Amino acid sequence: MLGKERTPRIQKFGNYVIDEIKDISIIKSDSEYVYDIEVEDLHNFPINDFIISNNCDGDEDALMLLMDALLNFSHSYIPDKRGGKMDLPLVLTTRLDPSEIDKEAHNVDTLYRYPLKLYEATLKHEHSKELEPIMGLVSSRLGTELQYEKFGFTHDTDDISAGPVQSSYKSLKTMMDKMNAQLDLAAKIRAVDEADVAYKVIERHFLPDMLGNLRAFSKQSVRCPSCNIVYRRPPLQGVCMKCHGKLTLTVHEKSVKKYLDISKTVAKKYNISPYARQRIVLVEKSIDSLFTSDKVKTTKLDDFF
Repeated sequence: MLGKERTPRIQKFGNYVIDEIKDISIIKSDSEYVYDIEVEDLHNFPINDFIISNNCDGDEDALMLLMDALLNFSHSYIPDKRGGKMDLPLVLTTRLDPSEIDKEAHNVDTLYRYPLKLYEATLKHEHSKELEPIMGLVSSRLGTELQYEKFGFTHDTDDISAGPVQSSYKSLKTMMDKMNAQLDLAAKIRAVDEADVAYKVIERHFLPDMLGNLRAFSKQSVRCPSCNIVYRRPPLQGVCMKCHGKLTLTVHEKSVKKYLDISKTVAKKYNISPYARQRIVLVEKSIDSLFTSDKVKTTKLDDFF
């Protein structure tokens, strides 16, 4: 107990009650820490003929998430680049408005049971946009009381943490292993065309990645590993102007070429469209023109005969 024992003060805000912290106890455990928030005596506080809280169940998680943002955050290690700031808790809001969050969260369905019309539409290959009105999406609830409550689900679970602890994408070492695992799974599913999967992976992942890295390589800056100074363009001296250390690239040749061999192998194995194969050839020529010197030619002994 902190200070003298007294009756806790209860503050009422509309339909919510805030109770003053009465006591903080640390429970030691041999295996792991246990977090629990107890509001004694008045923890079942009736308002408008219903109970708003009982041992604060979900509030424990909310409080720990809030403390994580407050305690494990410092401006001293914020990344300099814009992309590194996207997930930082720079703004904390106390009132959540579903219409202000990412549109992806609005595409969640809220039904307890899918209608028969959905399954019939899958047989006709109808577009998903045409079925949105019957799926009870969150987007259709915005601005109403149901945007916060009565979200349905189709299958129960005993443990929300159940499932794979580690994904295969992380356990498999090389990109070729990951690609083979994905295509092997596609081959086992009758509704999936593995050749189409291979084409989409190359077209939407491998080629954009290689082209983006190729563009970044040509516009990259250089960095001094000793003093960590970044130069937009290499100094004429060829060394760091502050400590005269050796400069290094920020984008390397391997990062540009990392998907080239696997793209060629997959394209040949699954016989993807000529257009996609031609794109791979063009990307390979662009990479060779940048990294292969015209003055240096690799020859074999039998080339001289």
